[in-house]
Amino acid sequence: MSFKSGFVTLIGRPNVGKSTLANQLVGQKLAIISDKPQTTRNKIRMVLNLPDAQIIFLDTPGIHKPKHKLGEHLVELAVSTLKEVDVVCFLVEASEMPGKGDKYILKQIEGIKTPVFLVINKIDMISKLKLIEVIDKYSKLYDFSEVIPVSALTGENTQKLVELIVQYLPEGPKYYPEGEVTDLPESFIIAELIREKVLYFTKDEVPHSVFVTVDDIEKKSNNLVVVMATIYVERDSQKAILIGKNGNMLKKIGQLARQEIEALFGTRIYLDLWVKVKKDWRNREEYFKSADF
Repeated sequence: MSFKSGFVTLIGRPNVGKSTLANQLVGQKLAIISDKPQTTRNKIRMVLNLPDAQIIFLDTPGIHKPKHKLGEHLVELAVSTLKEVDVVCFLVEASEMPGKGDKYILKQIEGIKTPVFLVINKIDMISKLKLIEVIDKYSKLYDFSEVIPVSALTGENTQKLVELIVQYLPEGPKYYPEGEVTDLPESFIIAELIREKVLYFTKDEVPHSVFVTVDDIEKKSNNLVVVMATIYVERDSQKAILIGKNGNMLKKIGQLARQEIEALFGTRIYLDLWVKVKKDWRNREEYFKSADF
C-alpha cells in the first residue's frame, strides 16, 4: 500500500475555530484557544500520523484588516501558506453568511491550483435547514473541491474531513518521526500557554498588547522543572492590571498556566512570572519578528 503525506493549511477569519479544529484533528492541545479574536500569531505545524498517511496541519493567524505592523505581519504569514501546501481548508462559521472578510480571503485564494475545501465549523449551533442555506451561499462564490460541515468542539465529522484530505494528498515520505506531533520547541508551547491564561483573565485592549517570552528552563534532579518567563505589555497601566492587587491577577495566571504545562509535559513545574513594559511593540518589527510573541 502506498504512503501519502502532505501539508494542509487552515485559514479563515479570526475566531472561526481554526485552533480548536487543529487540536481536535491531532488529538492534542498544541494551539492555544480563546474567545478573543487574533489569538494565533504564528504558523503552527501540527502532525497527524495515520497508518497510511502523515498530515501536517498549519494553524494560521486569522486573516483580517490590519491596524498595526503586527497585524500586517500576521496576515502575510497566513496568506503565504497558500503557496506551500497540498490542501487549503477555508474555515467559516455555520451561523454566519459570507461577509466582507470571507470574500477578501476568497480573493486571495483565486487562481491557486491547490484543492480548496470549504470547512463549515460550529454546525452544532445551527439547524440542518440553515446549514443548507450557508452551503448554497458559499458555493456560489467559489468552486470548492469539497464542502465539509464539522464541529471542532464536539468532533462531529472531523474524521470524514481527515479521510477526504488523505484522498487529495500525494504519495510521499514521513516528514516527521512517529510520535512527534509538532516541531515547536518547548519554550514556545510554554509561552503560548501562559499567554492563553492572560487572554482568559483579561479584557479590552490588554489581550492584544501581550507577548510572552520564556527566558530560562532549568531541569532539576527531583522531577522539577523551573521555568522563568516574562509577560510583556505596551503600557504601565496594562502592567498594573496584569499584576493585580497584591499580585493576585499574576498569581491566578501563573497557577492556571502551571497546571496546564505540568499536564502537557508530565512533570512538576515551578513557574516564575514577571511583567515588563515594551512601549508600542506591535508597531516595531524587531520585537515581534524575533520573539515568541
